[in-house]
Amino acid sequence: MPLAISVKQPWAALLVAGVKSVEVRTWTTHTRGPVLIHASKTEDQRPDGWALVTTPELKTLAALRGGVIGVADLTACVRYRTAEAFARATDAHRNNPDWFKPTGLFGFVFQNPRVIAYHACPGRTLFFAVEGITLL
Repeated sequence: MPLAISVKQPWAALLVAGVKSVEVRTWTTHTRGPVLIHASKTEDQRPDGWALVTTPELKTLAALRGGVIGVADLTACVRYRTAEAFARATDAHRNNPDWFKPTGLFGFVFQNPRVIAYHACPGRTLFFAVEGITLL
């Protein structure tokens, strides 16, 4: 079964559309390969991400909740040890530089994002397996 990661909207849509290429987390991972992008049921209220939702297609994708909306290849995990390093990567992760935590953050680097047919399923913390989807 393929693995998925749950991401709040609009970040899930921005990741699947290739507007952002790094998902920021407080934990590291050794997972690599195709990962399903799950849009969580809750959305991020910060205006930073929503300001990037500028096309009708992206608005439609960002409206989806509670299911898988795409897939991307997880190719690396980078550590942001300083606020300066985090700020230099803003174009990739799209978060406000003030979001940095002094304990450090990790960036999951995704490539080859693509939209797939919506597949309703509950999200979970960390990575989780999804039944009913076959990746070719």
